[in-house]
Amino acid sequence: MENTLPDITQTIVLNAPIQKVWDTVTTSEGIASWFMPNDFKLELGHEFHIQSPFGPSPCKVTEIDAPNKLTFIWDTDGWVVSFILKELGDQTEFTLIHGGWKEPEAIIPKANQKSAIIRETMSQGWVGIIQNGLRKAVEN
Repeated sequence: MENTLPDITQTIVLNAPIQKVWDTVTTSEGIASWFMPNDFKLELGHEFHIQSPFGPSPCKVTEIDAPNKLTFIWDTDGWVVSFILKELGDQTEFTLIHGGWKEPEAIIPKANQKSAIIRETMSQGWVGIIQNGLRKAVEN
């Protein structure tokens, strides 16, 4: 069995109704407002690109359960990202899960770094993206 790295999981409670959060995390404009430029469409099987610092990353929508879950494949290294929303009255619990990590020493070709280093960098990055970017996008 492979010694793979654990998923990145970030959860936050947002002061916004679930539909507003859903619209912000499942539209191209919404995603661009807190994450990265993209050509996303909320369609099962839709292939799109996120404009990452390392260039365009190919993605594909693999699961839609409105307004509670969106899952997509991100890039070519086996990453899977899910946005999970849970209604809490006038608030929304938002959980990001970034999985599909390889073993710690595996090299991620686009960044030319070990998987463990990329995972740590991205884990810290997600904290800022969600705590600051997403919160600002839905609460203002």
